[in-house]
Amino acid sequence: MIKRLIIAVIAATALYSCGTVQQPLYSWYDSQDATYKYTKRATEADLNRAMAQYELVINKQNGTRMTVPPGMNAEYGFLLCKAGKKNEGIALLKEEMRLYPESEKFISRIINQLTK
Repeated sequence: MIKRLIIAVIAATALYSCGTVQQPLYSWYDSQDATYKYTKRATEADLNRAMAQYELVINKQNGTRMTVPPGMNAEYGFLLCKAGKKNEGIALLKEEMRLYPESEKFISRIINQLTK
């Protein structure tokens, strides 16, 4: 009797844990699709769409971490630099290093190349 009760409790717990929905760490919106389309075709419209999606991801985070995903500031900053908005782009690259210090070695090289 007790053995059956223990098995029933374990089974119920296992089924309950499978049914929970976890919220993602970051809100990506449609940025992956926009990035793919831009890198595939590289049209001005695709660039503008990708930049708009990056801006949305940076400014409106609903994930559990409530912070910008790793690499997002760097990608958007680099695109801004390519679009002629160098100061804004470098500021975002520096923000990437602040949020994710492990990126400092890589991002600092990009900044050095952009400021030459």
